[in-house]
Amino acid sequence: MTAAHDTVRTPYELADVPGWFPHLDQVLFDWFLTHQETHAVRGDLLEVGVYMGKSAIFLGRHLQEGEAYTVCDLFEGEAPDGANRAETTKSYAELTREAFESNYLSFHDELPRVLQGPSSIVPAEVAPRSCRFVHVDGSHLYQHVRDDIGAAREVLRPGGIVALDDFRSEHTPGVSIAAWEAVLNRGLNPVCLSGQKLYGTWDDPKDLQEDLLEMVRGREDCSLSVQDAAGHRIIRLKGRGMAAPAFPPSRHVRPSAPEPRPQAPKARPQVPAAARRGGRARRIAVDLLPPVVTRTLRRARSRRRTS
Repeated sequence: MTAAHDTVRTPYELADVPGWFPHLDQVLFDWFLTHQETHAVRGDLLEVGVYMGKSAIFLGRHLQEGEAYTVCDLFEGEAPDGANRAETTKSYAELTREAFESNYLSFHDELPRVLQGPSSIVPAEVAPRSCRFVHVDGSHLYQHVRDDIGAAREVLRPGGIVALDDFRSEHTPGVSIAAWEAVLNRGLNPVCLSGQKLYGTWDDPKDLQEDLLEMVRGREDCSLSVQDAAGHRIIRLKGRGMAAPAFPPSRHVRPSAPEPRPQAPKARPQVPAAARRGGRARRIAVDLLPPVVTRTLRRARSRRRTS
């Protein structure tokens, strides 16, 4: 095993896998994917940028019979340019393919198809109009995100959803520019926004938004606001003490806490031999005195003990 992988804890629950996947986004992933499945929207799954596999593991649970699942990441490979190389060195130095695959196989029988390389290889590897859900969570640099959004548009089929991570974080302005540029100039329709992700489609989002609003209004753990901007209905969601959806534990058995060791009985304090001899001598001396004097001494000793 690599040194990087040694730093990864054995995952017993999805929450044990390192990464950033808020409970609200887990709820939304689950809702969008289940909504597709109940409305007969079929297609493959794609994730660009997997880190240690948290969201990839979650997506893999929704893989249906006959569907394919592809993930793409540089892992420890060479970045395509200097800016991307600096980004991966700073933020993802500990990421290895081995760590990702080990985490994924803790929860699933088989790995997805793994593309190791820059996301620019996706268009040549994933068929056009083959996917129903694409999660873009790779580079935060504008040009790369712009190209990833373009690739998502090409591979999504009717009814497909793209989730763009980090579209509003202060340290990822390139993602924000690429995301809103896609909304204003490239036909992307926002379905909803969470604190971390923009969910969109190149279809008419009206019916999907109505179903989403119905779901959210039935929950007490999610706040909701609706705004209009540049001709788009923007649904903003925020979790309020929201729990993550139930997810099966991994194959690993969490070690139980060790049984407490029985406490050895406390040793009685040792009385120095001289003190023992002195006390015994005093008791013998008292016993040899006349009875009247002995009773007087014992009463005086008793009064000292209780005072």
